Amino acid sequence: MPAWTPDWSALPAPLVDFWSERHLCSLSTLDRDGAPHLVPVGATVDVDQQCAWIITRRGSQKVTNLRRDPRLAVTQVDGGRWSTLVGTGEVLSDEASVARACERYADRYRTPEPNPERVAVRITVTRVLGSRLVLPEA
Repeated sequence: MPAWTPDWSALPAPLVDFWSERHLCSLSTLDRDGAPHLVPVGATVDVDQQCAWIITRRGSQKVTNLRRDPRLAVTQVDGGRWSTLVGTGEVLSDEASVARACERYADRYRTPEPNPERVAVRITVTRVLGSRLVLPEA
């Protein structure tokens, strides 16, 4: 399985393209007992800020899990193409971070409805896994 350590100045084009297409993702965080907690999410890669983003509700289980243990993985699959971002998530509620995450979400999916409970999860990507169709140079 190809793996790649992010060099944001040299992202493989097939990887960038894949993370720009409209695909729902699965986010895995760790429950209190260490078991995986897996939920569907919309995730976006932000090359300019060298991170990925998820928007969610501040009271969600994923937010609770990330505040306790920031380790996560987010995966998307399309037939034989797949990619997983591995890293840590920081829950942010400041206006600039939430706005940036919403902008990135709107670029990939649709403009999100206003939600006063919204927070942004900024993902620091430490490793990218994927099929050879999205990481051909790995």
